[in-house]
Formats: sequence, C-alpha cells, structure tokens
Amino acid sequence: MPVAGLRKAAHQTVAGLPKEFWWLWTSTLVNRLGAFVATFMALYLTLDRGYSASYAGLVASLHGLGGVVSSLGAGVMTDRLGRRPTMLIAQISTAVSVAVLGFMVHPVAIAGVAFVVGMASNASRPAVQAMMADIVRPEDRVRAFSLNYWAINLGFAVSSAGAGFVAEYSYLAGFMGEAALTLLCAVVVFLKVPESRPEAPPLVSGADAPDDVRLSTVLRDGRYMGVVGLSFLVALIFQQGYVGLPVAMGTDGLSSSDFGTAIAVNGVLIVVLQIPVTRFIQHRDPRRLLILSSLVAGYGFGLTAFAGSVGVYALTVCVWTLAEIVNAPTQTGIVVQLSPAHGRGRYQGMYTMSWSVAALIAPLMSGFVIDHYGATWLWGTCAVLGTVTAFGYWLLMRNIDGPDRQDGQAHDPRPQSARPRSADEPVPVVPVVPTVAQAPVDRTETGPAA
Repeated sequence: MPVAGLRKAAHQTVAGLPKEFWWLWTSTLVNRLGAFVATFMALYLTLDRGYSASYAGLVASLHGLGGVVSSLGAGVMTDRLGRRPTMLIAQISTAVSVAVLGFMVHPVAIAGVAFVVGMASNASRPAVQAMMADIVRPEDRVRAFSLNYWAINLGFAVSSAGAGFVAEYSYLAGFMGEAALTLLCAVVVFLKVPESRPEAPPLVSGADAPDDVRLSTVLRDGRYMGVVGLSFLVALIFQQGYVGLPVAMGTDGLSSSDFGTAIAVNGVLIVVLQIPVTRFIQHRDPRRLLILSSLVAGYGFGLTAFAGSVGVYALTVCVWTLAEIVNAPTQTGIVVQLSPAHGRGRYQGMYTMSWSVAALIAPLMSGFVIDHYGATWLWGTCAVLGTVTAFGYWLLMRNIDGPDRQDGQAHDPRPQSARPRSADEPVPVVPVVPTVAQAPVDRTETGPAA
C-alpha cells in the first residue's frame, strides 16, 4: 500500500540517528523559524526607517562581512572551547544583538550592530557541522546533513510567511521574536546537547598535540582548499537566485510578487524532495554527484537567459533547485571526510567562510555584469562557472575513496611525524636501526562512533 510504503520510507530516513542529533536538529529548526533580520532587513530600513536602497545594501553587506569575519574565529573556538560552548556563546550573542538592533535609530549604530549580528549568527555554523560529524556514524552523515538542510529550509519557509504578517504589525515585534527563539535554541542546546569534541588520544614521545591543527594547517591542505574554492564557485552560482534573478525579472517587466512566486518554488521543492532524493543518493559516488550537481546548477541558471515569463523563470528555478538538493549534503559530507577529527572546527570554519565570501561578492558580480553586458551574460557566466566547478571536482576528488578514506577515517594534513598513534593501535614490527629515532606510525584520525 502507498501509505505503508511512505511509512517505511520515513522510518528508513530517520532510523539509526542518535537522539543528540535530533536535539541539534530541533535547535536548527527553531533557529530558522525565527529568521527575521536576514529576510526583512532591507524592507525594514527602506519602508519603516525611510533609508535609501543604497544604505540598505551597505547594511546587508556589513551583515555578510560579519559572517566572513566570524567564520574562522568560530572554527578555532569550536576546536579549543568545544562545540557546545561555541554554540551557546553564538546563540546568546545573536539573541542580544538582534534585540538591540530593533531599538537602533542612528544609521551608524544600525550598521554597526548589523555587523555584530552577522558575526554572532554565523558563529554557530562550524560548531553545528562539527558536532554532527562527531555524533553521527560516517555512513549516515549525508542523510544527517540532508535532514539538517531540510530543517533549515522548512523553518525558513514557515518564518518567511509568518514574519511577513508580523512585519505588517510591528518590525520591532519581529526582532524580539527572533531574539526569543534564538534564546530558546540556546536553552535546548544547554539542556539536551552534550559536548561531543573527541578526546585526545595518547601521544607518542615527540609528537605534537592532536589539537595542533592550526589555520595554517588548513591553508596548507591543498586538496581541502581546492574543495573550499570549488564550494565558493558553487555558492556564487546559487547566490544569483537571490541577487541576479530578481534584477533580471525586473528588467523583463515582472513585479516583486512575480519574483516571490518563482523563488517560492525553490523552498517548496527542497521541503518536498530533499528527504526522498537523499535516500536515493546517500550511498552513491559523491564525486559523480558533485560533478553532476555543478553542471545542473550552472546550466540551470544558464537556461534563465531564455526566460521571459513567470512560468519559464519558475521552471529554471526547478532545475537548479534539484542541483542544490544534491549538492548541499554531498558537499558537506566531503568536507567532513577531508577534515581531521580534532580540527573539524577550523576546517568547517574555512568552508563556512567560502559561502560568506560568496554572499558578499555575488551582488557585486551580478550588478557589474548586468549593468555592463546584460543579464544574458550573467547566466552565461553561471554556465561557465558550473562547468569549471565540475571539472575541478573531477580533478580533485580522484582516489578520494581510497584506503585512507574508508571506514569514516578522515584525512590528516599534518606531517607524518606529528600524527599521534591511538592507544589500541598495534606497534608494527620493524628492524631496529641504532641511533635512528623511530617515528610514529602513519595513522589517520577518526571521529567517535555514534
């Protein structure tokens, strides 16, 4: 029976994930239910406060710049202080700064507090991703990241509709509502989510501490930084759905409500298809999935060059949304796979920064290209970027599923002599050469089993 089939599919989707994950998932959903500032900041500044569109754009850029600044710092905090303390600090700071922002009147004060809000609201992301990698088994991570992404979009879809009605009554009520829900997230984390940072394994004499994974270590990890660069290109493409698409539809004589109708397809499809698509892709080759999703994203936006009506624009949104559904959990899973357990915070911080930087650059990119060459060139650029990204994944991810990546083992970018040996690892039998120090065995770090 169809109902029985749906029930079985739903059970398979949620089964096997630890309860700590579901509390973390709940905090994500609650947090996105309160998303008000990022959605309605421009309308608040222009309609309620009477500022210009240029000033609203400046504040939005400062909000995004705050996210860029906090990405790396939050990654370091995640590794040093722990996942749970970082989330609590970020969520409490977000709640306080959002509440303060609602009372700001002077333009300089608004801009300054918006920058702080951007820093605080972005700071929990590396900790959340690192904690999920800690508590979920390697074979379940793509499914877990997909469910978390689904919660983000479900919460955003609900909050966008609800916050619109709140904004008609009072923008201040929207700010206070987001602050209250963010505090509720902090309460959930404090009461229900335990710390998950892996314990340091015993050290071999002469080896560095396992948490000696520094930002410089991340920067020297060529393959990982290549993936970060490719994620930046992917983010540039997807950001055009929110910065280039409304401008292009406006030049075609379509209204803001027409754009709202077209972009709503994105949220609806993610909510409806994210879980079943994830069940289909979770055990497939991530390299092929990333190559395919990059091509579909690039050429999905490329098809926008041929759009002229709301229906055709909505059809192009359907195409690149399918790419987003596949790309988001797969790419996050690869980031975790390439991250050493004791450096996950820093690695996730660098990955988060790639999206924050893309959010800053995408509006400049779309504005420049459309003003000087026209929207058709923007969509052609997206197609080129998608092709370049796909080729990059093809090059970088060769042999990524080799022996050093199996069974959930993570890539360790540190020199061989600096890698610790776990206590239960047998010491290999090797010839003893006098006067020559024996280096620790090359063994990659693994996250704890869920």
